[in-house]
Amino acid sequence: MFKVGITGNIGSGKTTVCKIFEVLGIPVFYADDEAKKVMVKDVILVEGIKETFGTESYLADETLNRKHIAGIVFNNEEELVKLNRLVHPAVFRAFEVWVQQFKGRKDVPYVLKEAALLFESDSYKMCHRSLMISAPEKIRLQRVMLRDKVSEEEVQKRNSRQMSEEQKLDLANDIIINDDTELVIPRVLQLHKLYLSLAQSE
Repeated sequence: MFKVGITGNIGSGKTTVCKIFEVLGIPVFYADDEAKKVMVKDVILVEGIKETFGTESYLADETLNRKHIAGIVFNNEEELVKLNRLVHPAVFRAFEVWVQQFKGRKDVPYVLKEAALLFESDSYKMCHRSLMISAPEKIRLQRVMLRDKVSEEEVQKRNSRQMSEEQKLDLANDIIINDDTELVIPRVLQLHKLYLSLAQSE
């Protein structure tokens, strides 16, 4: 199965681009959403979180004690790295299971994996191709401030946890500029055509 990883820094508009691919019939695996699920469902991960952050990481009904975890990893880079090291492999496992359902299906020529930390987690190495959604920092900040009703300082803090746009652009195979001046849909259609061709030659 041909796999394309799609990423972009906060406010780049990667979800919008994913929705266009979905309209074209391409399934999208949303890694950040899946991470929330595996923290409850993946037995190996649950045990790892309990060992690392204490049994109080889960409530009596076995749901994640988000307040407890947030209290440990918030503003503590070292602890956040520990959590990511546990979560990323579980998301990788979930992705591989998810992909299986599309194998051999002629109506699904390729799949997308959307992940904010595609390069940071090395999950781009699980994909045949990587696509970066790029936008100038000023535009990205404005979009997030408007969308999440948060301050510029808060957006900057979130942004600082991600690899720089320049580093990601160097690693990406393909790029979509989403700066509100270039039309995104024609570029998506162009890449869709490319991915169909590459998937057929696999």
